[in-house]
Amino acid sequence: MKSISLYEDKKTLLNKIAPESKLLYIVTAILVPALLHSRWAGIGFIGASIILLAVGKVLRKTLPLLGVSGFVLLTVLIIQGIFRAGNTVPLFQVGPVTFYKEGVYFALGILTNVINILLSFCVLILTTKPSDLIENFIRRGFSPRFGYVFLSVFQIIPQMTETMSTITDAQRSRGMETEGNLFVRMKAFIPLISPVIMSSLINTKERALALEVRGFNSKHKKTYLNEERKTGADIYIQIGLLLGILAAFVGRIMIWLR
Repeated sequence: MKSISLYEDKKTLLNKIAPESKLLYIVTAILVPALLHSRWAGIGFIGASIILLAVGKVLRKTLPLLGVSGFVLLTVLIIQGIFRAGNTVPLFQVGPVTFYKEGVYFALGILTNVINILLSFCVLILTTKPSDLIENFIRRGFSPRFGYVFLSVFQIIPQMTETMSTITDAQRSRGMETEGNLFVRMKAFIPLISPVIMSSLINTKERALALEVRGFNSKHKKTYLNEERKTGADIYIQIGLLLGILAAFVGRIMIWLR
């Protein structure tokens, strides 16, 4: 059966680390650059995420995610570099278009933050089995309803991608043109998107019925299929990340006191 999550078990150290440690890494990667107002801190975490993803053997899987967001980020760079209010110092010129230093630097700050957040989430999503993550949440006292919603968020993108591929193949077998220039692809998009949405709604209803049959709303204490995953290094990783956040708080306070 094909997986409907982005997770892939590569049998690496990153797969063995507890989900809580990776969640804390995300919090640290976001908080520390925000507290220090440092672009270099964000770049440092981008480098750390790339190393972790390479160690986890999933760095290549981030390329499609970066490609999807790359167009939006390029648009931000162009708009801010040319039209941002306060642009005064020319930085470089492309034909008749001038890019300004203030706008480009501002856009680079946005790009750094977005890529940092995206890669830090990839460390969690690509190396953590969703069921392990949700079971750990529920073990800590979270509602199973919250766990189901959270798990659905992880699965919705790969599930819709798989459904879209299946429907595209079915429509193509019926003679619909789905490949070609931009106009042909746009014309094929509307007939494709309607079945995808309907299929998602039907799947949601079927899941709800299946959960009810299995006693999802039962008040009795539940057991877990898998054992809790944790390594001896997790406590040191979590302490180190917490110390990093604390150091960033102290640094920020010292900046305020100057």
